[in-house]
Amino acid sequence: MAKSRVGLDPDLTAARNVLKRAVELESESRYPEALLYYQEGIDLLLQVSKGIKDSTTKCNLREKITNYLEKAESLKKYLDQVKEDGKYHKQIKIEENATGFGYESLFKEYLSETVTEVWIEDPYIRSPHQLNNFLRFCEMLVKKPCKVNTIHLLTSPDKQSSGLEEIKRSLGNHGVLLEIECSSSIHDREIRFNNGWIIKIGRGLDYFKRPQGQLFLGYYDLDLRPCRETTVDIFHDKHTQKK
Repeated sequence: MAKSRVGLDPDLTAARNVLKRAVELESESRYPEALLYYQEGIDLLLQVSKGIKDSTTKCNLREKITNYLEKAESLKKYLDQVKEDGKYHKQIKIEENATGFGYESLFKEYLSETVTEVWIEDPYIRSPHQLNNFLRFCEMLVKKPCKVNTIHLLTSPDKQSSGLEEIKRSLGNHGVLLEIECSSSIHDREIRFNNGWIIKIGRGLDYFKRPQGQLFLGYYDLDLRPCRETTVDIFHDKHTQKK
């Protein structure tokens, strides 16, 4: 007997894999990531259900969708309450030579269309590679889903500030204002989004190792670039604003 269409549906297989990952992440207390996977898996199941003709199969699938929706809603309520109480804290330890920690991979979970303003405190945006890191970070903020219109940078004074001014002009061409402020007493490294997320990276944006050459993997794609050991701490404050 031939296998049913549902059994062969690649979207159903993808949904099962995504939802399996959601359960694993939830068991590891990685709740924000788990919620994203639940939502993605549910969307895939909904797409599958539209193409099912058999009423029994469709009913069974709807029951599964309802169960996952309840899980996702419960998880969302928990995360909302934790944020409301100001108790959210997640720590990521990046090991020496680890890969997969490009800016988009690290920050995508906390970026949404509600992000319009960003504050960056980093004393070391000076040398060419540090300016390049900052540029890549800004490029991420300009792309969807963000709708960033203002970036505040607090850094240490540098006589060679032409690089930052060039980035400022380029951002202006995209309708984004870069406000640069200098302080000789700054030591902390912190990134704040106006949707409430606060990310503190031990090494700031400069946690990548120097590439071996322009024709080596990782020169352009930061997910492939080996990292230096550092720690990332993530908090949430619904009242995030400029200090």
